[in-house]
Amino acid sequence: MFFKSKPEAVPAPQDALPGRNVELDVAPDHYVSSHSLKGPYPEGSETIYLGLGCFWGAERLFWQLDGVFVTAVGYQGGSTPNPSYEEVCSGRTGHTESVKVVFDPNKISLESLLKTFWEEHDPTQGMRQGNDVGTQYRSAIYTTSTEQAERVNASRAAYEQALKAKGLGSITTEIAPAGPFYYAETYHQQYLAKNPAGYCGLQGTGVACQIETGTAA
Repeated sequence: MFFKSKPEAVPAPQDALPGRNVELDVAPDHYVSSHSLKGPYPEGSETIYLGLGCFWGAERLFWQLDGVFVTAVGYQGGSTPNPSYEEVCSGRTGHTESVKVVFDPNKISLESLLKTFWEEHDPTQGMRQGNDVGTQYRSAIYTTSTEQAERVNASRAAYEQALKAKGLGSITTEIAPAGPFYYAETYHQQYLAKNPAGYCGLQGTGVACQIETGTAA
């Protein structure tokens, strides 16, 4: 199901595609680490969801970091239940492409993850990321606790100052409590490990994110 043009804004819930009640099929384990995509996860793990444009390259950024237990790609921030990739691409589900990051906060801090997030894409572009255009490519952070939200917003404020000092625009990243995360189809999971020459459109601004990244005990 492909559409000739995409909406330029996230559709209202009543205007979104209906979706389905059944979850999409997804392989149970991470292609690289063999850890379970859906858990259970080690005691003390935390989860955050990050959208940086096309989720193929975005996911690889995070599974390579020490202290990250498992990653998965999916659809988040919209209204359509259990959407397919084609439906998300239409712009009529409201979802953005998101990476689920499960990490050990005793081995890698949230700030280290956020530094990677801010530096490895351009969070000022609104409903696009480079040549990838549409609501599914918007920058987003979905948090799983009040503390996470506070730390995310602090990092956003710090990075926006750094961007403006270099003459760049305001951050457009959507920051919100995490809603439903719908796992993407198996072929999208760890795509660049299966297809090393595959597409990766990530491109940062070149501006460093100056936040403290010491491990949180």
